[in-house]
Amino acid sequence: MAKSNEPIWWSLFSAGGVIAALLIPAFMLVTGLILPFVDSPDEIALRELAQHPIARLLLFLVISLPLFHWAHRFRFTVADLGLHGAKVLVAVLCYGSAIVGTVVTGYVVCTL
Repeated sequence: MAKSNEPIWWSLFSAGGVIAALLIPAFMLVTGLILPFVDSPDEIALRELAQHPIARLLLFLVISLPLFHWAHRFRFTVADLGLHGAKVLVAVLCYGSAIVGTVVTGYVVCTL
């Protein structure tokens, strides 16, 4: 049996789906609806929170894992639409853009 790298992409896909379904709505609720109604300066409080290493890790995961979820879903959607000839090219573009987005996210989160 040939070895495959599919389990790696499927695990990133499922982790990104869980993050997208559970944590992103909570982040939107807190930063978009709750914090604007608090009397403290929002920008200062969020910047201080983002300085904590656990908050940085959480921000990195919340941003980067849904990118892999998108890449995997888009790759198989394109295959379902009938573009089988460019299977490798589509995979490289999808996962490559998710990897580039993850690297950019890591840089931005580290420089906060």
